[in-house]
Amino acid sequence: MGKLIKNHWARLIILAAATYQVAAAVSGYFWPKIFWDFLTTTLNPAVKPIPILQTINLLFGLILLAWEWPVGFLAGSAIHRSLEARLAFLPLAALAAVLTYQGTNAAIYELIGLGVYFWAYSEGEIICEEPWTLPKRPSASARGRV
Repeated sequence: MGKLIKNHWARLIILAAATYQVAAAVSGYFWPKIFWDFLTTTLNPAVKPIPILQTINLLFGLILLAWEWPVGFLAGSAIHRSLEARLAFLPLAALAAVLTYQGTNAAIYELIGLGVYFWAYSEGEIICEEPWTLPKRPSASARGRV
């Protein structure tokens, strides 16, 4: 039985969350609503008449999709391999998503993915240069066996 590779699992969770965030941002252009409007109306200018929060969510979702898949120019780069950068960026994306009514599920998924990424980081996992691959094991001679 193999070992669970947590950064691959987190990547799949974040891909689902980013897809949801993009869909929520697009639907937010047609039906703008702040999730917290039952408590206060002070955040309503962030979604209408100018769709600021929807645009931020769309950008965050597209960035996460490009980062997690990854697109060609990001694959193998330092930002793609950095768990720390993901741990810094994901709370911002989740905060933007939780503010809109349509994006609350995306925010929950992003927080779950953030937790799994933190678990991977705390166990010392690395993200390989080539996307969706496993770290190479040292050869038998490099481990001290002949």
